[in-house]
Amino acid sequence: MNKLKAHVENIALHHTIFDLPFAYMGAFLAAGGVPELSTLLWITLAITGARSAALALDNLIDLKYDKVHPRFKRRPMVTGAVTPSEAALWVAGSLALCIFAVLQLPPICIKLLPIAAVPFLIYPFMKRVTFFCHGVLGIAIAMAPAGGWVAVRASIDWEMVMLCVAVGLWIGAFDAVYGAQDEKFDRAHGLHSLATKLGVPLALELARVLHVACIVCFVLTGFMVRAAWPYYFGVAIAALTLVYQHTLIAPWDFSSLTQMYFMRNGIVSAAMFFCTWWSYCID
Repeated sequence: MNKLKAHVENIALHHTIFDLPFAYMGAFLAAGGVPELSTLLWITLAITGARSAALALDNLIDLKYDKVHPRFKRRPMVTGAVTPSEAALWVAGSLALCIFAVLQLPPICIKLLPIAAVPFLIYPFMKRVTFFCHGVLGIAIAMAPAGGWVAVRASIDWEMVMLCVAVGLWIGAFDAVYGAQDEKFDRAHGLHSLATKLGVPLALELARVLHVACIVCFVLTGFMVRAAWPYYFGVAIAALTLVYQHTLIAPWDFSSLTQMYFMRNGIVSAAMFFCTWWSYCID
């Protein structure tokens, strides 16, 4: 049980709140209501398997940096609670789960899976080569609503694209904010981020602009799918959450950038999904 707990901590299973609700949201919007429960089950397993593999792979590839980063000294792979070989096996098992689940969905899903997997596979290397690493993470997480949509509709539509852009901007900008606190560490180790490229103040300002664009894209998605009013209530909750989060951070003060700050961003995904669901429950 201790080993299982270590693996769960290594993949930060609770961070599923950042992508699974958006996968469900994509499925609900594509169905114009509640999708079949079996479809939701396979979406759940596919997304869980994909992100578990991605997180374990990320920690495996970044282990040499995590070992010298003061903030990551308690991570399971740093303490030795999870070994590199165990992490590799976890990646393989998680990918197998993802592939099996995707095979239960319309054939187009397995055909598109290699494309969807590319951002996850290259993201761990991006900080070594470009400040656009946050954008790659945004694209990776945006594959969740895309997967949910295609699993139901078996097609790629403009409504789906707009939703994916909104999600990508949301998580990409958040990652830029979260990564700004590591600006000195990244510079010292030759790593790249928006903060190392533009400086912390400008990086935080750009993140605010991207979050405004994110909310605009959520609104446009609602217009495109002719969403009912509860959907826009979710957009309002998401907007207020982002505004509040930005008030807590300053270029000279990252003391509020705690685990609670990190998890509070899950309010955005949860609110958007539940309010989308709610919008189909009214006449």
